[in-house]
Amino acid sequence: MLKFDESARIVAAESHFVAGGVNSNFRLGMGHGPLVFTHGEGAYLHDVDGNRIIDYYCGMGAMVLGHSPAEVKAAVREQLEKGILFAGQAPIEYEAARIICERIPSAERLRFGSSGSEVAQAAMRLARAATGRRTIVKFEGHYHGWFDNILWSTAPALAEAGPDEAPHLVPGSKGQSMADASGLDVLQWNDLAAVETRLARGDIAAVLMEAAMCNQGAISPMPGYLEGVQTACRRHGVILIFDEVITGFRLGQKGAQGRFEVTPDLSIFAKAIANGFPVAAIVGRAELMDLFATGGVLHGGTFNSQPVPMAALVATQQALTPEHYEKTAIHGIRLRDGIRSILAEAGIKAQVTGFELMFHIAFSLDAPARNYRDLARADKAGYARFAQALLRNGVRALERGAWFVSSEHDGAVIDRTLEAVRIAAREVAPTLPG
Repeated sequence: MLKFDESARIVAAESHFVAGGVNSNFRLGMGHGPLVFTHGEGAYLHDVDGNRIIDYYCGMGAMVLGHSPAEVKAAVREQLEKGILFAGQAPIEYEAARIICERIPSAERLRFGSSGSEVAQAAMRLARAATGRRTIVKFEGHYHGWFDNILWSTAPALAEAGPDEAPHLVPGSKGQSMADASGLDVLQWNDLAAVETRLARGDIAAVLMEAAMCNQGAISPMPGYLEGVQTACRRHGVILIFDEVITGFRLGQKGAQGRFEVTPDLSIFAKAIANGFPVAAIVGRAELMDLFATGGVLHGGTFNSQPVPMAALVATQQALTPEHYEKTAIHGIRLRDGIRSILAEAGIKAQVTGFELMFHIAFSLDAPARNYRDLARADKAGYARFAQALLRNGVRALERGAWFVSSEHDGAVIDRTLEAVRIAAREVAPTLPG
């Protein structure tokens, strides 16, 4: 069994300088505490306690090529020799832009940023400028960044969330006020009638959604849902925005929009776009994106299209070939289906749902979730114990149930993972409801 005493000691000591010992709240609250890593290689992370751990966090989904892709590292080293930051343009950013525009169906034009939270703000600003309207529709359980005007109803307690047909806006942090949400409305996802009814009032600037719900769960859109939302948006002059920060380059080379064959007006990308380097992008219709250049809509950022991350993006995208997805999907499907079988054999009721390179496990649900409220009824505490047992056996998986698979999770890694799953399932099964 692995131990994490040195990580705990370091985090406690360094909390004197770093609030809570972490630089993102999403690294707090893990069962064995925040871990301190020394290096990563392939599908593995090495920590200060000397543990070698199979990693399914994958940098919260960013490391689609694993922790040490040679081609990405070589491209970054080459760019470092040329320069770091110019406050001007470089050929590498145009090469990066061409690749994304050629791959993503909605990308007639783009602008680069540094984080998903940032480009979500740019997308909302653009939609409001283009329509002259103020209100954005979002959906329960969907996350579009940590800023005050959008961090609402991302993981609300059901007791606070209001009725299914009229959800309440629930803040995600202390320090927010209802004034921050004055340009926001929230609906249940996968409910087309609710969208059509709300858009008919004529005051909506944009509908903002994850095309597949992967911040909470790994839930596909119901048949006809995305198409119906797109039709309703066009009928009422509303901008449709897909948040592909998680789904982009995990659900396929063309993102979720390519997989589901529904093209939005705007899309945002980050995470796997550059395999862990801080790159984000807003892409969309040319007449919308050109408002940044000629329509008086401000978009800026000192580190936008910084050449070193741009080199990482180009190298990452060159590696994300159709063959990459075919090969990696074999291992991802084997892992997902293997976990489902092991949990069933152990008598653990669970829904294991999702995609080849990203799936989700929810304990105690009788059927796959269709929206956030279905998912919120899962046994989160029971699953957290399972994740902690996995970690003690050398496998790191997010305690919220998400699993991310990289190209480095090969057959041997999957074998070792399934062995750990079998041990962890036997350990936690007696502690779960019958």
